[in-house]
Amino acid sequence: MQLPEATNFIEQIINEELAAGKFESTGNKITVRFPPEPNGYLHIGHVKALCINFGVKERYKGKLNLRMDDTNPAKEDYEYVNSIIDAVKWLGFEYDKLVFASDYYDKLYEIAEKFIIEGNAYVCDLSAEEITATRGTLTTPGTPSPYRNRTVEENLSLFRQMKAGVFPDGAKVLRAKIDMSSPNINMRDPVIYRIAHVPHYRQGDKWCIYPMYDYAHPLSDAIEGITHSLCSLEFENHRPLYDWVIEKAGFTPPVPRQIEFARLNITNMLMSKRYLKKLVDEHFVRGWDDPRMPTLMGLKNRGVPPEALKKFCADVGVAKNYSVVGLAQLDECIRDELNATAERAMAVINPVKLTITNYEGEEELSFEKNPLDGQGRTRLVKFSGTVYIDRDDFALVPPPKYKRLTKGAFVRLKSAYIVRCDDVRLNDSGEVEEIFCTYFPETRSGSEVKSEIKAKGVIHWVDAKYGRDVQFRRYQPLLNDEQYPDQDYAERLNKDSEKIYCGKAEPYIAESEEDKPFQLMRTGYYKKCTDGGITVLSEIVTLKDNFNK
Repeated sequence: MQLPEATNFIEQIINEELAAGKFESTGNKITVRFPPEPNGYLHIGHVKALCINFGVKERYKGKLNLRMDDTNPAKEDYEYVNSIIDAVKWLGFEYDKLVFASDYYDKLYEIAEKFIIEGNAYVCDLSAEEITATRGTLTTPGTPSPYRNRTVEENLSLFRQMKAGVFPDGAKVLRAKIDMSSPNINMRDPVIYRIAHVPHYRQGDKWCIYPMYDYAHPLSDAIEGITHSLCSLEFENHRPLYDWVIEKAGFTPPVPRQIEFARLNITNMLMSKRYLKKLVDEHFVRGWDDPRMPTLMGLKNRGVPPEALKKFCADVGVAKNYSVVGLAQLDECIRDELNATAERAMAVINPVKLTITNYEGEEELSFEKNPLDGQGRTRLVKFSGTVYIDRDDFALVPPPKYKRLTKGAFVRLKSAYIVRCDDVRLNDSGEVEEIFCTYFPETRSGSEVKSEIKAKGVIHWVDAKYGRDVQFRRYQPLLNDEQYPDQDYAERLNKDSEKIYCGKAEPYIAESEEDKPFQLMRTGYYKKCTDGGITVLSEIVTLKDNFNK
């Protein structure tokens, strides 16, 4: 068969296996899976795993199962299942089958009894703390459980009593019987079933014993005929257990092969579902879809294009070694996408009134929608001679090389005219309340007549008569620093991650459809939305990387 050229080490492994005829008995069909636990919303770290798995599916014309690894009923819910499905669809990925680990509970229990009968598992009465204490260290072997040599009959009887609900939580566990002196601590008789009298969101009260992840996951892969279990690097030490479970269960080759890759770590970004849930529960954010959250629903709500996330993951690449990617690289991918697709518009975050004293009437000016789309599309912007400009675009005492408006200086109002500041009015606090200017009719933008009047700068504006009141929401990362090592996230939280301003925007923005992105001239990329009847401009990304600055 003609193999596609490998673009990373995972595809190279698959190509070698196909060339060796490993999957001839199954028609050379490559099958992978994406297996999140439905105990939270997917975050940007999952995008890399999604891109890798779906990339393999598409490259080898294979299949992909979206599987909910739902073996921990205390933390799982349909809310998370639905959010995962929505996030995968938002990214534009199409899976072949939706499956649940809980679909296999009967089969997993049957295999557990097989383990007991064949001497590969036993019921242990040690507590979780005692098991941990007897597991040993990297340099010392573990201590065998005093219950390790129970008979098959006793183990079967106790395990069935566990299933029947005879024992309370924590009273007993089922452990794999492997090697308490193994250099890999994961192989020192790991727990594969525990008692938990907790209803399951799908199974109800049918079960009061639940399989552990390291047991259920490889068996789910084998049951589904997965060829390659692609997972992040923290599971590398679990691979011998993964292989052992499948072997002892009696599955015939070809069996799934686990391959690990480096997970995605981004500076200033919190990427732990446990901590993200804490932010939600403690109301530090508005919910899982808060625009500051790194969840996919948060990024969607912020206005980040899914194409930008996939481009970012493609740029990061598939590697074996741990690394941390700068947040600026993600922002640049978002900017590149929005720069090419977002319409241009004008809004003023910190408005101050500018009145043109020699202008009468009103007119409509031509404004280019997006100079990069190659279509030359324009729209009309109303201009009545009194406008709002950003307060930062005027200085009574300008700094050196200042190119915006100051007394006696000239600037161009974007797509309108050149104006000169003649006077200002200050309020009782000494702040500028209104700026008075003269305009020059011959300087109208697009005019074929060349004016001798020159302006050093161009500033944006919003017409005072037609402009709309809007709320601006600007964001910074949830974490203050770039350090990634595990430390108390509460010490790193940015208490000023959201700032709200009241400003002005042209009516075109206020009247546009919900969630439409704009490049606000000289301000940033924002998404228009409505919250409680208020028009909101929610920041997607700045025009340039200025976080560290």
